[in-house]
Amino acid sequence: MSLQSKSTLKPVSFPAWLTAEKGPGRHQKAYKALSRLRNTPLQAARDLYYIHAQLIQEDILVEESAVATRGNFFIRFIELFTIPRIRRATQASGIVMIAQQMCGINIIAFYSSTVFANAGASVTGALLASWGFGLVNFVFAWPAVWTIDTFGRRALLLFTFPNMCWTLMAAGFCFWVPESSDAHLGLIALFIFLFDAFYSPGEGPVPFTYSAEVFPLSHREVGMSWAVATNNFWASVLSLTFPRMLQALSPQGAFGFYAGLNVIAFIMIFLWLPETKQRTLEELDYVFAVPTRTHMHYQTSQVLPYWFKTTFRQRKGLTSPQLYKFDSDEYHDAHEAPEEKSA
Repeated sequence: MSLQSKSTLKPVSFPAWLTAEKGPGRHQKAYKALSRLRNTPLQAARDLYYIHAQLIQEDILVEESAVATRGNFFIRFIELFTIPRIRRATQASGIVMIAQQMCGINIIAFYSSTVFANAGASVTGALLASWGFGLVNFVFAWPAVWTIDTFGRRALLLFTFPNMCWTLMAAGFCFWVPESSDAHLGLIALFIFLFDAFYSPGEGPVPFTYSAEVFPLSHREVGMSWAVATNNFWASVLSLTFPRMLQALSPQGAFGFYAGLNVIAFIMIFLWLPETKQRTLEELDYVFAVPTRTHMHYQTSQVLPYWFKTTFRQRKGLTSPQLYKFDSDEYHDAHEAPEEKSA
């Protein structure tokens, strides 16, 4: 085993957290952690200064906008909705958490045996189908290890929600296939498993990854607590209402209802969810400093026309719209240009 791989296995403390700690030696500890994560000591020193300056700016932001400069847990909870930068992070994390329940995954995860029994499966068959549902969920979650930081959180959600919509709708339609047909249970199980396969790399891991990174260090624990509480609250609402919905609307109506919620969740994500892939905590402060109206206008006036032109009209060579301008992007562009010329 190489020295690099051995060092990788040893856990590294979070540099920004170390810098934010009170007490002597915190910058030295942060520098040692950054030295293991960066290629050169100069890059480690640069990022340490970057983190230090940004934490000072966060303190200024909280002091100017917050209810109290030094507040307890309850004061910081109020600040989730009063400080604009943190309020936008709260809004975005709440959207992805609510969308996880809106997509309909838990109507099957919580009541999978009931759903497959209504589809005509035996007791043993329903249990085996439920086991297969969990297996599909596990297997198709693995691609997210690579795609969540390459395709991005927002891109994964925008890709998977339309596919969850049509597969859930198709599963509901298949309940109209005569029960005497061998295709009745097979088609229902097929589309439910396809729905699960689309869910697993997108709306499965993204909500908790996204919510854990959007809040500044000063409000991370209370922000994440609120996001998880939001998710669990709507999960409990779903678990209490779905049996009644199944009786009142039939499986076709219940599945169609959640397919419609997928469309609503897709629109919410498109309008209100900023991309956070490969961004530092410091850059996320800039991302969530952009007003919500500005982000919505950018999505509808620039991103949507660009997508229509490149997808349906097949126009090539169009410049991708950019709402944010980062120094790291300019650095990469400046170093890629000479390589392209030499090639």
